[in-house]
Amino acid sequence: MTFIPQKVVIHHSLTKDSGSVSWGAIRRYHTQQMKWAGIGYHCGVELVLSGGEVNYETLMGRVWDRSGAHTRGHNSDSLSICFVGNYDIIPPKKKMLITGARVIALWLRLFNLSIDDVYSHHYFNAYKSCPGTYFDMDYLKTCVRGKI
Repeated sequence: MTFIPQKVVIHHSLTKDSGSVSWGAIRRYHTQQMKWAGIGYHCGVELVLSGGEVNYETLMGRVWDRSGAHTRGHNSDSLSICFVGNYDIIPPKKKMLITGARVIALWLRLFNLSIDDVYSHHYFNAYKSCPGTYFDMDYLKTCVRGKI
């Protein structure tokens, strides 16, 4: 079966972003604890402190032509991006959202999707707050529009 994304789902990791790459820890949790074939998300955005610089980096997860393991009932037709941090406690930095917006805009162009095809995880699973109470979806979508 061919994987053709119809939407993009936005997540947060619900963990503290330490400034060191914790993407590997998320991958290990998904593969060792959850027993999944790989990390559930297609991409992650994380704070990486290096040489005194503060940068947000995009990190590869599942390849983009395979379904993920991130949103029950919607894995077979969506791409996912995880913003590392707990945005039920604090808002993500604008620079982080801008970094993630670049990947989302690329996905929209590559798969002929629109900004209306970008959803929070909460939209599909109302019992979750994901991507967090303080995550500004409107600002993220504004950033994506600026990159399309």
